[in-house]
Amino acid sequence: MRPGAVALAVSSLIALGAGPPTPSPPLPARMADTGGGTQLITAVAPKRASTTGTVTWWDRTDGRWVKRGSAPARFGANGLVEGARRTQGTNTTPTGLYGLPYAFGIKAAPRGTAYTYRRVHQDSWWCQDNGSRSYNRWSEPRAADCRAAESEHLITYRAQYAHALVIGFNYERPVRGRGAGIFLHVNGRGATAGCVSVSEEAMRRILVWADPARRPHIAVGTQSGSTALTRL
Repeated sequence: MRPGAVALAVSSLIALGAGPPTPSPPLPARMADTGGGTQLITAVAPKRASTTGTVTWWDRTDGRWVKRGSAPARFGANGLVEGARRTQGTNTTPTGLYGLPYAFGIKAAPRGTAYTYRRVHQDSWWCQDNGSRSYNRWSEPRAADCRAAESEHLITYRAQYAHALVIGFNYERPVRGRGAGIFLHVNGRGATAGCVSVSEEAMRRILVWADPARRPHIAVGTQSGSTALTRL
């Protein structure tokens, strides 16, 4: 069709009241649950087998969700899986909606960070030992019943844990064998062991933006299918 004919067709549709298509509402507005707060992080992969996607952070202002920033993201080396069905050690990122209990890092918190921020020291560990009472908890020093081989010595991950936010997956009432130590953190060399990661610049921006008084949550999922964010 010639350009003039296209313009004429569009003009005719507008004259008939059809008008241009209505833009789709922002992603949080299409979700059934965003956690009840006025801040939200969405971590979206194209499909369950994906190891990359996008992290976006949003504010709810005057009854509307407004995008405040966005960055490329990485997910588990084996993709994503429904959080309630996840098995520990599978290198999968759990989908679902989670709180963000606190932040931590080897480096100092970026200026302006409002979140409780815990500095990593030489004796800081995250216990992943299913037999420990400290399972899926920060342990400093490492608990006597938490085996080092079944834990993360946080300071050894100098790039990834320069800055991080704890994702509340399997956190409030931990289910043994489901998984521990799921964070939003700085990129390493490639896909993660189950966390969500972004560049250090993006992580610092998120920490400065996040306000615990506004009850931010993170929603992890896919663009479509059973683990789509719009199905949360």
